[in-house]
Amino acid sequence: MDRNHYRFLSRWPLPFGTAAVYRALEQVEDYPHWWPQVRSVTRLNDTTGVLTIRSVLPYDITFTARETRRDPQAGVLETGMTGDIEGWARWTVVADGADGAGALARYEQVVDVNKALLRRLAVPGRPLFRANHRLMMRSGRRGLLGHLQAV
Repeated sequence: MDRNHYRFLSRWPLPFGTAAVYRALEQVEDYPHWWPQVRSVTRLNDTTGVLTIRSVLPYDITFTARETRRDPQAGVLETGMTGDIEGWARWTVVADGADGAGALARYEQVVDVNKALLRRLAVPGRPLFRANHRLMMRSGRRGLLGHLQAV
């Protein structure tokens, strides 16, 4: 196992329709307004931007995200990432709940860490890095709930 390779999976059940959730997730430049750990998003063009994120631990991760798939019918948003992390991330939004009125936003991420500090701390820090990611995702779900309620 490569100590600098990570696979993450998060599931966000949300009491909103799939179209509303998808629309919110595709507006990446709005993430800093509702997701506190997404510190900045700078659009470079229609399909590429630079993001800086920081969760509980005192380090920033900056990367360029390039859209590789946008499929509203399938509910899929996918990006390739380069920079402090390299790999890909995918949102998949599907109907959820007994009546199908809610949505499930599934986030998958497979990355290799390039940031020197995180690479040096890979073995002792791995459990902390994974916990840091879980906290960031939990906060993101709460932020998205508040954002969708306000819309």
